[in-house]
Amino acid sequence: MIEPPTGASAEKTGPLAGLKVIEMAGLGPVPLAALMLSEMGADMLRIERADAGQPLLALPQEYDLDRHGRSILKLDLKHPAGTDLLLRLVEKADLLVEGFRPGVMERLGLGPDIVLQRNPALIYGRLTGFGQDGPLSGRAGHDITYLAYAGLLHAIGRKGSPPVPPLNLVADQGGGAMMLIAGVLAALFQRSLTGKGQVIDASMIEGASMLAAPIHAYMAAGLWSDRRGENLLDTGAPFYDTYETADGKHIAVGCLEPRFFAEFARLLPLDRRFVSAQYDRISWPGMRKAIAERVGEKTRDEWAALFASTDACVAPVLSLTEARDHPHNRARQSFVASGRLERPAPAPRFSQSSQMLASAPTAADRQPASVLARFGMKGEEIEALAMSGILGQ
Repeated sequence: MIEPPTGASAEKTGPLAGLKVIEMAGLGPVPLAALMLSEMGADMLRIERADAGQPLLALPQEYDLDRHGRSILKLDLKHPAGTDLLLRLVEKADLLVEGFRPGVMERLGLGPDIVLQRNPALIYGRLTGFGQDGPLSGRAGHDITYLAYAGLLHAIGRKGSPPVPPLNLVADQGGGAMMLIAGVLAALFQRSLTGKGQVIDASMIEGASMLAAPIHAYMAAGLWSDRRGENLLDTGAPFYDTYETADGKHIAVGCLEPRFFAEFARLLPLDRRFVSAQYDRISWPGMRKAIAERVGEKTRDEWAALFASTDACVAPVLSLTEARDHPHNRARQSFVASGRLERPAPAPRFSQSSQMLASAPTAADRQPASVLARFGMKGEEIEALAMSGILGQ
């Protein structure tokens, strides 16, 4: 069950309720991981630079998922008092996550050696592009950079065409955010047995590579070519590809198994000679041409209706907007409203735990006095910190 949006300072529910997490503000995969942890019930505190300028993509608060579900504390970490305050907060935390280049936290006096001395039970989650060491560890990069070095960008695209960046879903979000979450949750389980925290060194290049582990196995077994667009899952096979329809839209065909392909061929219809030769590569050029010609005779939605109740593995290629209104997604409540923002619902779902949809920080979530009070600090002490100038507004 997903509960209505609520401020970060409200009492949390979910499988991680009671877990205190400090998130060092950044862009991309760490904020996504923090959003997911928040919606699983974690009590999130996002530390932002007191002197931070406008972000690269400045979003209105109601759409800024990098801040939803968190309390916000703006802190001057170049000032020793700011560093000391964060170390005091860390003493009461279960988990810290950061996505800076290697050495940044150490230069701030917040590296794992110092932090774990203050809180030996802390899980310290680190996410970088290339890892904490190695020749490229200090280099800047983005999803496309890490995919290039991992060999994955080379593998994505059509034969004879340039590689295609898969948005920023594979290295940033899949190899980054998801691997970071897997690492910290595994470390939390081990801490439940040993009482000791540890450091998680997650990197997007290695996380993305791990996602492709089966592809490396196929290639080692001689079942996958290292050339783009010549394999089962990279548009090489005509029965695993997209085709343009009569209205200029597309359908996705993914009937890998012979029985699903036979159903596809029956309904299209496709010449029976192709059914018995599904995995005969010599037949693929003619098969692709026949499928393309036939698909071009109907609109996307006509094909979707024809294949709707079958196992032929044919789907309409929906836009992001259309996906929100598909009957299946509506029935599952796969997208939920948070004010004027309609966004994917928290995932995954739990049978015994409800989840809260994260909302924009409330006034209390942004006030230093309110935030620090939740970490056990008293009024006079908070006032003195405010007077010191280390707290931003």
